[in-house]
Amino acid sequence: MSSTDEREGVKPRRRPELALALIVLGLGVFVIAGTADVTAAASTLGLGPRFFPLLVGSAMIVIGVCYVVDVLRGGHGDPEESEDVDARAPADWRGVGVVSVIFLAFAGLLDLLGWVIAAALLFFGLAVALGARDRLRAGVVAIILGVATYLAFVKGLGVTLPAGLLSGVI
Repeated sequence: MSSTDEREGVKPRRRPELALALIVLGLGVFVIAGTADVTAAASTLGLGPRFFPLLVGSAMIVIGVCYVVDVLRGGHGDPEESEDVDARAPADWRGVGVVSVIFLAFAGLLDLLGWVIAAALLFFGLAVALGARDRLRAGVVAIILGVATYLAFVKGLGVTLPAGLLSGVI
């Protein structure tokens, strides 16, 4: 154990757990702060576009604080005990990277392509990255999900999503 670990009172094996707890807490604060400048009229139900981000951000803060306290009190996660999981296997960093690139591409292309196309590409890319073998089916489901989520948010909830290339068509 290094002298830094002894001074902080954190065992080296608990560092990743504490880091994750602080990341969850930080993301909760980020979501709440990012919601502060959202201004739009509330829906007919009285719920505006800030309601769910505030709910999720608040939940993340509560969970993050509880997790930090638990880790500092000595709590730790139990290793995976499923019959088909090898806890000693190395992490799949390639998969994490591919999924991260897909999400970043979605964020970068959303305004240009619009929700329907960008979301369909996101869903298709994730399906393939996570092991979908039937790419035609994955593509059809991705298009259906892209259109369905667009219609649910725009027509059902009154939330504005970018139409992009399909502006005037949908």
